[in-house]
Amino acid sequence: MALPRTIHLVPLNRIAGFDVRPGFYEINGATAIPGGVNFTVHSHGATSIELLLFHREQDEPFAVLPFPEHYRIGNVYSMIVFKLNIEEFEYAYRVDGPYDPQKGLIFDRSKYLLDPYAKAVTGQSQWGSKAPFGQHYKARVVKDDFDWADMPQPLIPMEDLIIYELHVRGFTKDPSSGVAHPGTFAGLMEKLDYLQDLGVNAIELMPIYEFDEMQDYREVDGNTLYNYWGYSTVSFFAPNTSYTASTEYNREGNELKQLIQACNQRGIEVYLDVVFNHTAEGNEKGPFFSFKGFDNNIYYLLTPDGHYYNFSGCGNTMNCNHPIVRQMILDCLRYWVTTYRVDGFRFDLASILGRSEDGSPMGAPPLLQALAFDPILGNVKLIAEAWDAGGLYQVGSFPAWNRWAEWNGRYRDDIRRYLKGDEGCAQGAALRIAGSEDMYANQGRANASVNFITCHDGFPLWDLYCYNEKHNLSNGWNNTDGANDNNSWNCGAEGETDNPEINALRRRMCRNAFALLMCSRGIPMFLAGDEFCNTQMGNNNAYCQDNIISWLDWNRLERNRDMFEFFRYMTGFRKRWRVLRTRTGDGSCGFPEVSFHGVTPWRDRPFDGHDRYIGVMFSGWERDTGPQVVYVASNAWWEDLSITLPQLPASMYWEKAVDTWQAEQSPEPVSGNQTVIRGRSVMVFVAR
Repeated sequence: MALPRTIHLVPLNRIAGFDVRPGFYEINGATAIPGGVNFTVHSHGATSIELLLFHREQDEPFAVLPFPEHYRIGNVYSMIVFKLNIEEFEYAYRVDGPYDPQKGLIFDRSKYLLDPYAKAVTGQSQWGSKAPFGQHYKARVVKDDFDWADMPQPLIPMEDLIIYELHVRGFTKDPSSGVAHPGTFAGLMEKLDYLQDLGVNAIELMPIYEFDEMQDYREVDGNTLYNYWGYSTVSFFAPNTSYTASTEYNREGNELKQLIQACNQRGIEVYLDVVFNHTAEGNEKGPFFSFKGFDNNIYYLLTPDGHYYNFSGCGNTMNCNHPIVRQMILDCLRYWVTTYRVDGFRFDLASILGRSEDGSPMGAPPLLQALAFDPILGNVKLIAEAWDAGGLYQVGSFPAWNRWAEWNGRYRDDIRRYLKGDEGCAQGAALRIAGSEDMYANQGRANASVNFITCHDGFPLWDLYCYNEKHNLSNGWNNTDGANDNNSWNCGAEGETDNPEINALRRRMCRNAFALLMCSRGIPMFLAGDEFCNTQMGNNNAYCQDNIISWLDWNRLERNRDMFEFFRYMTGFRKRWRVLRTRTGDGSCGFPEVSFHGVTPWRDRPFDGHDRYIGVMFSGWERDTGPQVVYVASNAWWEDLSITLPQLPASMYWEKAVDTWQAEQSPEPVSGNQTVIRGRSVMVFVAR
């Protein structure tokens, strides 16, 4: 609902010394209007609600304003409070109602509650500052006056994306980053020229919603552990104020908006990793600060006796397909798109978004359908992590309406197993490189596969080839946390080594992985720091490590400059050859659009269990460049192989464009159509 330009409103009542009147019932949250502030909140089960006003950083309210009964329409309470200066107060609510835990009703008038639609949360701006036990959250009213000018958003086609996943704090927090504002949105902004040079055109930010890093705060062997990753939301509408370089009283979000604007000016899209599957309120033993107090039995999936279903693995599960919760999620995403110009979203444990109120999977989940067809979200990318902690795995079958893309976990697993030389993995790897059409073609889902080999969850690329086992003792769980099925290989020594042969093999394995990623159909994504061999020292679940285990060590960029240059070369190579990114016709030069090959051309049967060599050839036609033919050759065998490439038309020849046996790339023509591919290496040939 849009506010009229001129508002002629007069007070109708006086409460706690303030002039008030009924407000705008369709505008959720707290909104500054000429002459005052509009407060709107709703609860299905409440019998009464009070608005609490606080002086900044004070724990006791200076005013308590009960909503009169005639200020309530249906389940919505709305009140305009006149002559309030948004810079002089913070606010919360108290909600009263029935208490019957077996029915999920746990109203408690003694609790101060955070507005579910709060645009800024107080008391969170100092990272690692432990709040007094039991302190409540409060909200501030935000003035949205950011000037986006007339700059259009990039609107990059899905097939042209190269996504770079990063943690805002960890990206620049280490002094080696050399930025003026480490660990902040501003610090990330200082690195945008670097990202542009690397060749990525989309950054996926791990959670930047307001979360409490002090949740599960503890010390292990003298080291402080935090909720560092942030996958435990406090407020869905509010940016994390501890990620700003300066305090932004009542203009929270401006630094994030500046970052998004600067990215878009460089042709880089910004995606948010959003966590709608659970909140930081946890289970029966968890805190009680917002949703539990407004409508516990609506916001959360509850068992028949009032306990919390835990499909998230974090204590509670949001009741995403209840109409109230569904509307809040839709309102939230619309807010981030319209107010922050966010270009896309990656949904953590997205299979939960398709569960019904009894926890069972739905065939056509209303929430997922609503997001797929919402007009405001029409141009944004929707990317699902298509599984959850309750055992629901929907990679290849996520309800999509040809709109949702997926993190393709099968791509990660198949490519990892193949590259380290496991038997029986060639066929799966070939299908993943060719675009996973075995998973998506029958559904007509173009550009559905987000291909990745590494992400925040698990080993970074360098560790994938340095460790056979996870080394998570520093997390304090006796090495029981984190995945055990890493499909990693230490190349002959566990951890760091001075052995030059092992290190050369590790570097080649990293180049192999990235070369295949950049030459696979689908949308490539990789983890920040992989381009210069960043390490987590064997930790594959660094969710609590706010230190050099998780922070990027930028000193490694200079030590591994050759790896950075290889990554940069491969992103540029992918951009030059559109046939790698999408179908460009039915083929060219007499070749089919996609074909598979062994050491000799034209394989007419699936790869065998003992095969370690795969050849995947893409061919098509571009109006500006004519025919495009790219042959991807991968040898996961440890010995050299002689291979024969398909015979080109007489007027054309093969050029070797990529050879991971060496770091530096220098394209050169191939004499004839026969060559040798070294053991454990990848070569890419293009037709000239």
